[in-house]
Amino acid sequence: MKVTNAQKIFNAVGAQAVLTEQADLRQYLTGISTTFGYVLSDKNGNTFYTDSRYLEAASAALDGTDIKVKQFQSPLANLLKGYKEVAVPLSRTSYPEYKRLEDLGLKIVDSEKAFIDAMSIKQQYELDLIQKACNVTDDAFVALLGRIKEGMSENEVAAELEYLMRCYGASGTSFDTIVAFGKNSSVPHHETGDTKLKYGDIILIDFGCKVGGYCSDCTRTFLFGNDNKHGDFIKAYDHVLKAHMLVKEQVTDGITGREADAVARDYLKRYGLDKYFTHSLGHGIGVNIHEYPYLSPKGENVLKNGMVFSDEPGVYFEGDFGIRIEDTVTLKDGKVISLTNSNKNLTVI
Repeated sequence: MKVTNAQKIFNAVGAQAVLTEQADLRQYLTGISTTFGYVLSDKNGNTFYTDSRYLEAASAALDGTDIKVKQFQSPLANLLKGYKEVAVPLSRTSYPEYKRLEDLGLKIVDSEKAFIDAMSIKQQYELDLIQKACNVTDDAFVALLGRIKEGMSENEVAAELEYLMRCYGASGTSFDTIVAFGKNSSVPHHETGDTKLKYGDIILIDFGCKVGGYCSDCTRTFLFGNDNKHGDFIKAYDHVLKAHMLVKEQVTDGITGREADAVARDYLKRYGLDKYFTHSLGHGIGVNIHEYPYLSPKGENVLKNGMVFSDEPGVYFEGDFGIRIEDTVTLKDGKVISLTNSNKNLTVI
């Protein structure tokens, strides 16, 4: 019988019962994506309660594991009869949900730390799925470059990239694809729109996909033709790329997210660019596109082998241009290993 993450979390929490409703946490426990359900774990085992939409698929997917599948019969109080204590992720639990449990006379314990600790260190099967998602990301981006034409809109390029990621095996995107042309690249999270591509434009694309429920994250910045008007951009690009590569060379297990962020930020500061680096260096990646650890000026979490996170320094000059270079990376044997590997040298198409 395959032991799932549900048992792992129950053992780590140590409460009489662990109740998990949140979709991403539920997926981490079961390995399947559903919009409704509860995973309930106690000393007698683990049960996934869901409705008729998912019953057949969940039963097939969890056959041979330590999670039983049953149809949910409301109210929730029926599932919790006999318990005096139940653990839920408190910061992810709304007050009405909390009050509902409290009104049942239950002692409420926090399960969130157990989830954070477990999810931040990837198991081999998780690393394998993330690597597959990163491979799809790389392949789709390379294929996209030959399809970009003058006059296409940001939306059209985004749609083409998302189509290619699906063709290469993705189940969907990790987040809304960002495509920014020209001065739109100066907005770190530009909303992809109808701007048309012109010769000489800077193109910034932030994208990722899901494979087996796990995410990839990548950003590339490049030129659509060289009109010899991008001297400042090219100089800044070289510095952002150097900052990106320094992170890969110098970050190791045992340092904090703050120290990792400083590797890139301190380098950019030497060239007066740190004030244009307006976001953090990176974030954890897994079932969620943003999760623990946090690589930021305030990040005190310690980086450990098996963690997966982004390395994404960037600079943004309002109304002019922006640059971000991002890979999904992991720590293995104390060293940064890149999981996305498409070309990062300045490309002109």
